[in-house]
Amino acid sequence: MANKILILFSILCLVIGSQVYAVPYDYSYTKECLAKPLKPQYEGGVIVNPELNEGLKGWTKFEDSTVEHRESDDGNKYIVASARKQPFHSFSQKFNLEKEKLYTFSAWLQVSHEKADIAAIFKTNTSNVYAGWVIAQSGCWSMVKGGLVVNVSGPAELYFESNNTNVDIWADSISLQPFTQQEWKSHQDQSIEKFRKSKVKFQAVDQHGQPIPNATVSIKQNNANFPFGCAMNQNIVQNGAYQNYFFSRFKYTVFQNELKWYSTEYNRGSVDYSVPDAMIALAKSHGVTIRGHNVLWDDPKYQPYWVPGLSANDLGAAAQKRLISVMTKYKGRFIHWDVVNENLHWNFFESRLGPNISTVYYKYANKIDGSRTVPFLNEYNTIEESRDGVASPSRYLQKIDEMRRDRYGGPLGIGAQGHFTSANLPYTRSAIDMLASAKLPLWVTELDVTRGPNQANILNQVLREIHSHNAVQGIMLWTPWDPQGCDDRCTNCYATCLTDNNFRNTDNGNVVDSFRNELTHADGLRGTTDSNGYFEASLFHGEFEAKIINGDAVSSSQEINVVPNEETVLNVLRLTVNV
Repeated sequence: MANKILILFSILCLVIGSQVYAVPYDYSYTKECLAKPLKPQYEGGVIVNPELNEGLKGWTKFEDSTVEHRESDDGNKYIVASARKQPFHSFSQKFNLEKEKLYTFSAWLQVSHEKADIAAIFKTNTSNVYAGWVIAQSGCWSMVKGGLVVNVSGPAELYFESNNTNVDIWADSISLQPFTQQEWKSHQDQSIEKFRKSKVKFQAVDQHGQPIPNATVSIKQNNANFPFGCAMNQNIVQNGAYQNYFFSRFKYTVFQNELKWYSTEYNRGSVDYSVPDAMIALAKSHGVTIRGHNVLWDDPKYQPYWVPGLSANDLGAAAQKRLISVMTKYKGRFIHWDVVNENLHWNFFESRLGPNISTVYYKYANKIDGSRTVPFLNEYNTIEESRDGVASPSRYLQKIDEMRRDRYGGPLGIGAQGHFTSANLPYTRSAIDMLASAKLPLWVTELDVTRGPNQANILNQVLREIHSHNAVQGIMLWTPWDPQGCDDRCTNCYATCLTDNNFRNTDNGNVVDSFRNELTHADGLRGTTDSNGYFEASLFHGEFEAKIINGDAVSSSQEINVVPNEETVLNVLRLTVNV
């Protein structure tokens, strides 16, 4: 005889508290320029005399400059490099760095007058490693945050550099903190547990309210909340194998080149959206969400061939026509639009149409499609490395402030492209810390790694580092396959190919599939209730189906949405099963 058993799922969502490790990571960053610097992070770490309270102890001049110890009227002590004849003339401190450790760096800097870009550099036996950049001002202190890893253990010397040799460089509250690989991994795990997952507790009881011990809880995830996607190109439209590979893995995408101006208006006045139309229709038929890339591109070499020769008036008219055309046609179809791509590294439109033209275009974009689509800035070498400093986090934040001062008050997103050549994880984490201070949506929009023997390992490292940072709201890989760029003949490709030309996984593809499987609990979760009928699991945020199995009795599946929530009790569900 079939008996009905009532099984209660008591689902409690608990935010996992921070576990204490020997050296916790300090994610804080202050973007305001302060009258007095804050205390150094980690009490200075391995820096000798980090607050300059002991004169110049531990510090010396670097190359040719005058180095002094000073004290302000409020009693704050700091170090100054003046009479600088070369960019690298400053002050320094020496260390012995270890290859297996990761170093996070911070300092507070000021200049004697006006403003200047300042880089923190570590000189080793093999190279000069740029650890971070900041735009320092006179009259207040600005925080720089960064980091480094070294290829070999040995001596290193920290110094500061500015191309503006007319300014004196001031520094205070300097910190260099080493972390072991285990500590760094613990930071990632802790952040993921705290921000990407919730602890969910299930309880099974019978129709009399009595706990059911040794019952099986089966959990299957249907959708993950964290947006993880990949770019695609027009080859996908006619290639069934490409489609099968892509749509079995990704629910978010962006087009490589097909929406760019030179693709849709190759000849002036002849606009053709047929290719992106086909790609959009295909993506939407598979329930895939799309980013728009891009409306305009500030790099002069990526303009339609007929654009550079236009007069200023004709260029302004053509650019405005392009923006209105593409954004009106695809209004509401995309979640983001990269409006003026790479406008920190490049200034094609600014040089011809005025320094504030980007802001004008963002105002247009927001007016056309701002209610549903977020206009994004999009830049490279912001979280990857800091050698040129052109799109450093400090410069990125300055660009946002400039747009706000130019009265752009609409929505805005931060796109950090993520074209990596190596894995400087301390710099990447610190760069995201700095960008997060803008409190805007932050996505890594074009993640890939240059070809090389360690490509898959670097991809794995940066992918997990980026995902573990709670400020990152989405990750887009840059194209899984291209018929011209995914075999051994391609020696200079930026694309991190996930497949070969037969759509079999490369090592990179294996890294991505492993990450996806973890992110989505692809293998499902099963557990056994304890003596009180409880089973607890830590689940990535998303939509799940759960059921309880007790002998021959199986409950019907119940949908559960696991989201970040500070409430202790989310819900109580009554499920009926037939024996």
